[in-house]
Amino acid sequence: MTVEMVAPAWMHEQVTAEQYASWTEEQCAGIEIVDGMVLVRPSASKRHNRLARLLANALDSAAGPEWNADIDFDVRLHDVPLNNRRPDVTVYRAETIDITPTRPEHVLLVVEVVSPGSETTDRIVKAEQYARAGIQFYWRVEQAATGVPLVYTYVLDPAAGRYRDSDIFTGTVKMTVPFPIAIDLAQV
Repeated sequence: MTVEMVAPAWMHEQVTAEQYASWTEEQCAGIEIVDGMVLVRPSASKRHNRLARLLANALDSAAGPEWNADIDFDVRLHDVPLNNRRPDVTVYRAETIDITPTRPEHVLLVVEVVSPGSETTDRIVKAEQYARAGIQFYWRVEQAATGVPLVYTYVLDPAAGRYRDSDIFTGTVKMTVPFPIAIDLAQV
């Protein structure tokens, strides 16, 4: 006897912003919507989640009262076709905490922690999408074999509509923009 796997209908049809708004938090967890299509994200490792949480905590502490940093929630990049991404860490305007969906104009910085299976998406696709959406800063975190992560930072070039390379950090991230911050990567 063989078991036939049948994908649910919603995996074959574009989702609209209105449809997505009617879904529960549980239905939205672990997915992203790209060009209206549902993408199921694989579960992240404990190391990945810990790194994202520790970076979010450090960014939240450094950001001051105007900004919040949090993990794993939707950022609505585009309504038609629907594009929702769930950055590993998002720094957003504190005054927009109760506004849903979070829009690019609410966001200052997004961080993606690269995992096996997300390399191309985090290094190329998401960087391009975040830049086109106008998000000013993008950090990509690579989990190095040595255990101490590498942080690649990018700054939006608004005239070109893409990110330009900024700095690469290992050991300590020490920056003055978008706000003064020092993160000891050996502690994460």
